[in-house]
Amino acid sequence: MRGRLASIGAEESVLSEGWNLVLTEPDACAVPHDIPLSARFIPAPVPGTVAAALERAGLFDRENPEPLNTKDAWYLCRLFDADPGEAILRLAGLATLCHVFLNGQEILFSESMFTAHEIPVTLTGGDELALCFRALGPRLSEPGPRARWRPQMITPVGLRNFRTTLLGHMPGWCPDIHAVGPWRPISLLRHNPISIDNVSIRAVLDESGVGRLSVSLHNNADNPSMLLHCGGMEQPFEKVGDNHYSAILKLADIEPWWPHTHGAPRLYELTLVSDGAEYSLGSTGFRRIEVERGDDGDDFAILINGERVFCRGAVWTTADIARLPGGRADYEPFLRLATDAGMNMIRIGGTMAYETPDFFALCDELGLLVWQDFMFANFDYPRNDKTFLGHVHAEVEEFLHGVQASPSLAVLCGGSEIHQQAAMLGLPMEFWSGPITDEIIPAVIARMRPDVPYVPNSPYGGAMPFSPNAGIAHYYGVGAYMRPIADARRAEVRFASESLAFAHVPQQRTLHRHLDVPAVHSPLWKARVPRDRSASWDFEDVRDFYLQLLYGCDPARLRRENPEHYLDLSRAVTGEVFEETFAEWRRKGSGCSGALVWTLQDLLPGPGWGVIDSTGEPKPVWYAMRRAFRPVQTVFTDEGTNGLDVHVVNETDAALDVELEVFCLRDGKQQVVSGNTGFTLAARSVERFAATALFGAFFDTTYAFRFGPPAHDVGVARLRSLADGAVLAESFHFPLGRGKALHDSGIEASLGKAGDDWFVDLRTDRLAQSVHIDVEGYRADDDWFHLAPGAMRRVKLHALSGTESDLPPAGEIRSLGSSHRVMLQG
Repeated sequence: MRGRLASIGAEESVLSEGWNLVLTEPDACAVPHDIPLSARFIPAPVPGTVAAALERAGLFDRENPEPLNTKDAWYLCRLFDADPGEAILRLAGLATLCHVFLNGQEILFSESMFTAHEIPVTLTGGDELALCFRALGPRLSEPGPRARWRPQMITPVGLRNFRTTLLGHMPGWCPDIHAVGPWRPISLLRHNPISIDNVSIRAVLDESGVGRLSVSLHNNADNPSMLLHCGGMEQPFEKVGDNHYSAILKLADIEPWWPHTHGAPRLYELTLVSDGAEYSLGSTGFRRIEVERGDDGDDFAILINGERVFCRGAVWTTADIARLPGGRADYEPFLRLATDAGMNMIRIGGTMAYETPDFFALCDELGLLVWQDFMFANFDYPRNDKTFLGHVHAEVEEFLHGVQASPSLAVLCGGSEIHQQAAMLGLPMEFWSGPITDEIIPAVIARMRPDVPYVPNSPYGGAMPFSPNAGIAHYYGVGAYMRPIADARRAEVRFASESLAFAHVPQQRTLHRHLDVPAVHSPLWKARVPRDRSASWDFEDVRDFYLQLLYGCDPARLRRENPEHYLDLSRAVTGEVFEETFAEWRRKGSGCSGALVWTLQDLLPGPGWGVIDSTGEPKPVWYAMRRAFRPVQTVFTDEGTNGLDVHVVNETDAALDVELEVFCLRDGKQQVVSGNTGFTLAARSVERFAATALFGAFFDTTYAFRFGPPAHDVGVARLRSLADGAVLAESFHFPLGRGKALHDSGIEASLGKAGDDWFVDLRTDRLAQSVHIDVEGYRADDDWFHLAPGAMRRVKLHALSGTESDLPPAGEIRSLGSSHRVMLQG
């Protein structure tokens, strides 16, 4: 059963109320009765963390965190509402070294944050449950097995010996908020006389299109009558051993599960009928997933149901670094924004924490593939410590059991940057790997999720693990290494499980509310800018490099003389880099099969890596990703003296009748050349056109020949549906750079309403770059987009929570390079 070790139909009481927290000095109290009556007790949420409890009591500031791993944390609760008798105490997650006491007697010692426990208990009435989380900080300096290398980005090195998250231990990457406490639910379970447990579910899709559903379970009833229901069909269970039963159901006309960019994420409910009683087994989807390595063996292309899928998305961090929540309501805002941006893959990296089955259930519904690292990163983990390896085996089994029916689980990976860390420190290849990622994890996967591809590490493949031209890369040529955008093609990226890290500037309203300080110059601002430990630069320097490259301006001078314009350019530039880079990776002839950006969401408000800020507001770069990730897309690539190529992508399963129009503008308004063609764009296809072939004559679209002054400053490609005339996609090319195409545009805007939805109609007399629609209480359907002259553009406004949509919106519209601001009056 999804995420459950307990019996089907068991009565469960979640112990979420009545908890109190008290902090004591390390090892000052051996048992609960040692806690002095004078100690300060505060109410504590469970599931929850020490950080969350202290923050709620006004005793912790996540923006200036104090260490939380230097004291023992005691959680105490009286079980007044629990009836006497036999029960199972279930503790779904304890971070990290935890002693559990019932009525003063220790009943469990847990050493791993990533494993659950089920303990038989006898309750007498009014029982006291106590949890003691021992201070991890002092233990991190204790000697352990000798490591062959020490990573640079994680401190201290003693973390390698403990099964806990690395969040909070990466200076420059995330705030120093340590995970301590019962971060997953605690509950009491009462078994029914008849128990059904050890439920195993496997759903596969044959190449013939037949779905096969296998369910096995344990039932302690005598000769039970059991049926499996799915997709309008049923199958009796057969006895296969002592109280063990199995059913295999074949569904001939199954609708496969697809990532949402390529089809419908079809799910089927599973129901067990046992002696007339119905029990839900959750839902599942039927899909087939493979990895294609190519003729040279260096590719990493994911095939879903036989179709090659270009994977794009982002690396997940956490819904809240202080609370580390695991509920649907916490995940849903971020995952829906990921889907809305056209992402079809989310990666949970090895530096984060396992998410709950609710996370995967949402990804199943939304059609988001999940790349799951196991929680190992950078360290040389113990190789011969039997206790440690036992924890690893348990956490891998438990995680896979919880997501055994999830079709969204697409890639399982041993961990993050272990091989890379060893290789970069000059160690030979035989030092890179170990038994955890090479033996233990793949053996469990082969038994529990053989339908999911496994890779030992990320990055992986090539002469060096981090070489982008083979296997899986962490590609930062464009980005941290400040290479020109052409490097995205030159590097021959096959698949980037991480890429394109920038200090993305949030919308101004986020800064006004949460970080209202001078940008760049304020220490509070700089504290939010991510950086690599001991590096002489940070990711704001990276962003400034591309601001100068794309716009031809001096960032340092600009932020002194016109800080508002500097911030707007900074908001625009990372999106421009994203769009141009993904154009290279999605073009016809590209060898790239996917790329995930670093990261999906910020951990604190400010210029972090996230494309969504920590409040849940999309940053300007999110809109650029939405444009770059369209399933039906047109993009330009600059081929130098070969001219400008236009690539048209259709990832859907239906052919489209379209018209492609390409035109070039002088001074952003005067059309100097144009051409168009209508054609049928086949399903799952990419087409390429030379712009001059559409024009019917030579035109220096890239200004490569430089015969005299440039004839234009922008090229525009527009893809339109012939069925209804709707614009499906647009792309822009700036042969002289974006800075030479900034115009004082005159935008006209009118507000309208269709049904319950407000919209804005926009026109411009000349090219307007990075048009920003700032309306209080609303989020525009598109933002920071380029607007070409002539055609009207309609942009829908989405009311945010708490907005009274009956009242007309009010705000302003502006664009880069223009002094005009259009006011929308409510």
